[in-house]
Amino acid sequence: MIVEQLSLVDFRNYAAVDVALGAGANVFVGRNGQGKTNLAEAIGFFATLGSHRVSQDAPMVRDGADAAVVRMRLAYGERRVLLEAQLNRTGSNKARVNGAAVKTAELPRYAQVVLFAPEDLQIVRNDPSARRRFADQLLVQRAPRMAGVLADYDRVVKQRTALLKSARARGIRGDALSTLDVWNDKLVQLGTEVIRARLALAADLSGPVAEAYTAIAGEDHRPELEWALSIGGADPEDDLDAPATGVATSAADDAQRGAAAELEAQFRAALAQRRAAELDRGLTLVGPHRDDLLLRVRGLPVKGYASHGESWSVALALRLASAQLLRAQSQLGDPILILDDVFAELDADRRARLAALVGGFEQVVVTAAVENDVPEALRARTVRVVAGTIVEDGAHD
Repeated sequence: MIVEQLSLVDFRNYAAVDVALGAGANVFVGRNGQGKTNLAEAIGFFATLGSHRVSQDAPMVRDGADAAVVRMRLAYGERRVLLEAQLNRTGSNKARVNGAAVKTAELPRYAQVVLFAPEDLQIVRNDPSARRRFADQLLVQRAPRMAGVLADYDRVVKQRTALLKSARARGIRGDALSTLDVWNDKLVQLGTEVIRARLALAADLSGPVAEAYTAIAGEDHRPELEWALSIGGADPEDDLDAPATGVATSAADDAQRGAAAELEAQFRAALAQRRAAELDRGLTLVGPHRDDLLLRVRGLPVKGYASHGESWSVALALRLASAQLLRAQSQLGDPILILDDVFAELDADRRARLAALVGGFEQVVVTAAVENDVPEALRARTVRVVAGTIVEDGAHD
């Protein structure tokens, strides 16, 4: 899979621009703030229906405009597909595939993108929401139908939480809130599906992450992944500074034995146990929206214990492992790899190792402020970006 053409209208700092890309490596070079990352962000949107920099779509719409339009022509061998997304400042976004209107949730079926960026350090260093977001975006790319499941689950959490807040304000306690049971059923049904998908994902990632980490760092620090589940007694959102030990459910074991009925029973028991606390706080305290993906190297949590280099290696390993998973299961060819301003953050050894690892993918898109930060092996084609315009297009022999 490769991007042949990218067209933007009123997207970020671009009034209008068309960029042609080719197979292999494509490098966007320009000083900070010129619009390099905006191009990468536009490509990535089709795969995740979001940005790797902001949680809302409105910032991607150019100042003074009501909507941004992104078009991308993809090639899968001899087949061509034109994707289009209209990002509205207010209201729902719109989408088209080959000119025909579709639901925006359909777009990830056509585009698979793995994007590396400096923000990826947040996955390993920040609060659990960063790791949940990483996992859920990959879930959607592996199985686009999960976008609907996750959206439905989030909606149920919000509605159930609104009910709990209302009950707290009215002084309702115990079993008096009978309508909560209806929302419990929906929460358990959708939440169990999310948990099962996440457990399977962690099990599938474990081997590729270990291999990628060793290839990047040059050392085997035994990277591990496992989920801390709120239905199993953990509360990662309340215990952000607590040691991440003794609360996790093994991803590999649960992926094998985590039948829906067993997880549903555990989910319902946890809801019953936390019911009083939920009514006291007016919050939904149980479910995958409060889980955490625990990451370890050398037997220690990456967050709080790993060095800067180790943290970077884990973040890169997660992305490379994601690309390997998508590559192995996709009928569309390799996912598009984007390295957004990553090389400036790495030492020379890790730069060379990363370039060697990604060089075999069908298409790699690189952004850099300094061209020489990018290993020569990836500088096959260079596009220069200045203030939202493409000013030069060159190639190396």
